[in-house]
Amino acid sequence: MLTTWVVMPTCLPVVLRRCHACPSERLRASGKFRVNAHHKLIDAWLLALCTACGGTAKLAVLERMNVRSVRPGLLARLHHNDPSLTAELLQDPAVQRRNHMALDWTDAWRLDTGEAPAAPDDNSEPIEVSVRFTARVPVRPARLIAEGFGLPRAEVERLIREGNLVSTIRLSGKLCGDFTFTLKR
Repeated sequence: MLTTWVVMPTCLPVVLRRCHACPSERLRASGKFRVNAHHKLIDAWLLALCTACGGTAKLAVLERMNVRSVRPGLLARLHHNDPSLTAELLQDPAVQRRNHMALDWTDAWRLDTGEAPAAPDDNSEPIEVSVRFTARVPVRPARLIAEGFGLPRAEVERLIREGNLVSTIRLSGKLCGDFTFTLKR
């Protein structure tokens, strides 16, 4: 039996970066962009607000780029404060590196199991599950499996140790890409 689960964001993650005005290290993306042109050069920033003091921080998206090298579609999305562009840019590794930031996905995602079958009992056939990510949300596979089947995490860890929960990827640690696993008893 093959089942598909989907990990999807429910809201934008919190940006982990120090505020310039207070000691807080948590910013919330406002969804607004600031675009500034200097003759043939253009800068663009995503604005983020400190969760403690409300101060505004600018996260660099474009820095001193030639206007002609920026795709017209991207420029239009920046000018119209496109919310989907905000989500894309927050997950872009180049933007994260450039701004020395990380993302905190706590309470910002959910697991959609559809009509998930119950965990198999001793006599049932194995269940193969394909987990798909719609965003780069780092999650522990054991946590997803526990949540999807309604099992305690200790039970999932036991199933992994006993070889009743198998996958081609390592089920310990975090990952943010698609994978499959098989649960058997």
